[in-house]
Amino acid sequence: MTATGNSHHAADTTPRVIPAIQQWQPADGVVTLRGGFDVEHAPELAAIATTFITDMAELTGVTGTISGSAAETVKVELALDPFLVFPTENATAAVEGYWLEIDGGVKIVKITARTATGVYWGTRSLLQMLASSMELPGGTAVDWPNYPVRGFMLDVGRRFARSEAVRDYIRMMSWFKVNTFMIHLNDNEITKDTKRSWDEAQNGFRLASESAWTAGLASEDGAYSRADWDSFEDLAELRHVQLVPELDVPAHSRAIIRWRPETGLNGGDSDMLDLGKTETVELVKDLFTEFVPWFRGRSVHFGADEYSKEHTEDYRQFFNTISAHVRSLGKDPVAWGSLSTMSGGAGAPGPAGYNRDVTVCAWNNDWYSGQAAVADGYKVINTNDNLLYIVPFADYYHGGALDAQALFESWEPHVFGDGKDLYPGHPQLLGAASAVWNDLVMNSYDEQLVFDLVKPAFGVLAQKMWTGAVAGLDYESFAERSDVVAGWPGKVLLQ
Repeated sequence: MTATGNSHHAADTTPRVIPAIQQWQPADGVVTLRGGFDVEHAPELAAIATTFITDMAELTGVTGTISGSAAETVKVELALDPFLVFPTENATAAVEGYWLEIDGGVKIVKITARTATGVYWGTRSLLQMLASSMELPGGTAVDWPNYPVRGFMLDVGRRFARSEAVRDYIRMMSWFKVNTFMIHLNDNEITKDTKRSWDEAQNGFRLASESAWTAGLASEDGAYSRADWDSFEDLAELRHVQLVPELDVPAHSRAIIRWRPETGLNGGDSDMLDLGKTETVELVKDLFTEFVPWFRGRSVHFGADEYSKEHTEDYRQFFNTISAHVRSLGKDPVAWGSLSTMSGGAGAPGPAGYNRDVTVCAWNNDWYSGQAAVADGYKVINTNDNLLYIVPFADYYHGGALDAQALFESWEPHVFGDGKDLYPGHPQLLGAASAVWNDLVMNSYDEQLVFDLVKPAFGVLAQKMWTGAVAGLDYESFAERSDVVAGWPGKVLLQ
């Protein structure tokens, strides 16, 4: 069976979902789930079947049953096929792609994928179709993401987010097939802006270990216990989202210096760690050794941005030491791109230069552009500050929501601006992530306000990271679609 590309005309039955389906082949007939449905599934897909039934009941009020207990109802089949073929050479299809077949003749809806994640994404598309109408048009969708990393980053270091909010973000991301949640777990006030001393500066470290040696490190105004973090990981696993926790060192580290003043530059009057001291580097290694066992995902972010350019050799050694240590703990290391500013590039591989076994978040075209990073051999995530950063209330980057229409009309994950774009589908470009930075720590606002700024462009970003631009789909039509699928399941705190 084959499917054709998206087109949009009056009689078109292409599913109105976000992100848009890659390919859709219409067929005769309809399937109506209004009267209930029965889910048949492979044993490995039991959790997905249960989640689908729960979400369906919440979103539509329609009740489903498991595996053959209601013979006369519509069947929803969830299946794994390791040999499933996709009409693309993109490797993401095998990992996250799916087929969704709606057979109006025999009243069967079937989702098939090579992986459980693919099946789960198929259930998200099916639920969004049902948000438009309980009558599903006959046809076959073949769908896959253009990029493996479709991300969002939240700074909880400067402004704590309650556990309920973190879990709501996981659910919302999953609804739009955004699969990478970077959680920035420590940071501090920017004192050059507030004119306060480092002793007065707000700072946050948001993980609270019960190990005695870490006593005093966790922030008193909010930190996540191991049980809290386990709840994030449990939900992320259920919702097929990867958490990428970040401990930001050696800059943005005032919380560590507050805890251990001897580790700070300038006798502790700084938010940068003194990397000339062996004991400082060993302490950082110990922190990763302590907390990495909490983290179940593949990747751990160690920051590495905006350090003093007067200490480039200490920085290089630290970058290599900590990235190797994270790798030794079984995780893929991730860092903010800084190497153009810090050293003019990564230099020779091996001991003479920087470790290449790191994924670079290319956040600023001067500090280290996507082009510079891929030229040095790194895999890259587009986290460009001018395009993708929200800083609530700030007069730089975006003090409010991102410009959804501008992103819809001119942005894709390969676009970094300033003449620094990569080509679409570059093999070293993993994807992209937008971000919220809570720089203005003295302002008063809560998780709901942050979410209100994130929400307007979130579906657009999901669209561009999964499918890209779709011929004939203009922004006005996309905005109408966004209104229909706005009700993601399971929300608790964020509305």
